[in-house]
Amino acid sequence: MTAGERLVVGQVRGFHGLRGTVRVESLTDRPEDRFAVGRTLFREGEAAELTIVESAPDALGWRVRFAQVADRTAAESLREVYLEAVVAPGEELGRGEFYWHEIVGSKVSDLDGSALGEVVDVYRAGGAEVVVVRGPAGEVDIPLVRAVVRTFAPARGEIVVDGEALGLRGDEENGKEAEAEADSAETSTPER
Repeated sequence: MTAGERLVVGQVRGFHGLRGTVRVESLTDRPEDRFAVGRTLFREGEAAELTIVESAPDALGWRVRFAQVADRTAAESLREVYLEAVVAPGEELGRGEFYWHEIVGSKVSDLDGSALGEVVDVYRAGGAEVVVVRGPAGEVDIPLVRAVVRTFAPARGEIVVDGEALGLRGDEENGKEAEAEADSAETSTPER
């Protein structure tokens, strides 16, 4: 992502009061900067500016009022809308850092080479980002932590994880061990 491009930083989730204030779920690591009074945001994919005139954090994210949204009726048109900010010079990410949308679409495989699927979403849980991977085994949530991720290269569209650490291979191996134990129990004669 380079300066001048737009980045999704929040999503309107509800309303507060009658003056057009909206409740915004923050989708950025720097909400204090992105939702500061005087900053400009845009509806995703649109050119019309939304200038922030009031802003405050709350339990659900941020309460934001825009100069261009006069009342609650006008705010209704923003329901579930994603809000974008322009990346300013100096705000580009450093080497090895990625925006969530750059991770979506990456192929995910296990250390043994088996394909787990493709990243379809990213969310934050606690202190870690989690990717939602959809593939042959359905949907799997994989935390992006060192204990699990062995290769993280979204620029190449590649993520390699330790399936055993995730418990993806453990059940199958445990099942084979239990089956082998059951077979040996059937062939031996119990003592009396």
